[in-house]
Amino acid sequence: MSVASVSEISAESPDGFEAAIKAGIDRATKTLRNVMHVWVGDQEVILDNGQVTSYRVRLKVTFLLEDPS
Repeated sequence: MSVASVSEISAESPDGFEAAIKAGIDRATKTLRNVMHVWVGDQEVILDNGQVTSYRVRLKVTFLLEDPS
């Protein structure tokens, strides 16, 4: 039987939403093992004086828990 957990993270990039999603996935897979899928929950644009400076996403990362040895 498999048991999974979900971790919510946010990631940001000045290069667009796709780059922010990739940055979040890259970082999550460095810390979490057995990542199965990622759900993009929210997207927002960060502005400075009316100009877009960054793109932010909130991700829900699902990963399988390892069996204790």
